[in-house]
Amino acid sequence: MAIITNKRSVMTLYSGATDLHSHRVRIVLAEKGVPYEVINVEARGKPEDLLELNPYGSIPTLVDRELALYESSIITEYLDERFPHPPLMPVYPVARAKARLIIHRFDREWSPLIRKLETGKMADTRTAAKELSGYLSQLVPIFQSSAYFLGDEFTLVDCCIAPVLWRLPIWGIALSPVEMKTINKYAERVFQRDSFQASLTELEQEQRKLASEDMAS
Repeated sequence: MAIITNKRSVMTLYSGATDLHSHRVRIVLAEKGVPYEVINVEARGKPEDLLELNPYGSIPTLVDRELALYESSIITEYLDERFPHPPLMPVYPVARAKARLIIHRFDREWSPLIRKLETGKMADTRTAAKELSGYLSQLVPIFQSSAYFLGDEFTLVDCCIAPVLWRLPIWGIALSPVEMKTINKYAERVFQRDSFQASLTELEQEQRKLASEDMAS
């Protein structure tokens, strides 16, 4: 966290055009209807002010007046508390703690696999794709049981998993036809939300379109 002396009137999000964690934050911002400015950050040539705001120079980084935040889970919870409507976390402490644990497990178990899928060697990507497919298979009963991950309400957990599901064709991941039917039904429900559509960058849309065409051919 960094304290800013030069306050900005509108939130600023340092975001990657295809960065999964940035995508998660963009969904929450859209869900809350919060106006913000985007500064697109490439892997090379990060802006100098980002390093001043965030000692790790990582994305996403959110600037809200005098406050700079990084790490997507911290940013999304901050946004949910800062803009309480619509709520994206359960009301009761036990349910909120369970939601946090689910997000933590996604970040801890899935993020290393996703890094390999996006930057690893061919052998690494095959292994990562197999492991991620296994995690997704375990979640099929949850996708079958309710409209969203924690029940009937859209939450931060859905904001966390939706960017992963959007990228499955890009990574060449497909489960069994029965499992994919269930996952796709859940995914399309999330993808059709106005907030999700608003969160997509042009590059994210183009990548999925090309990947889906490749898988269909």
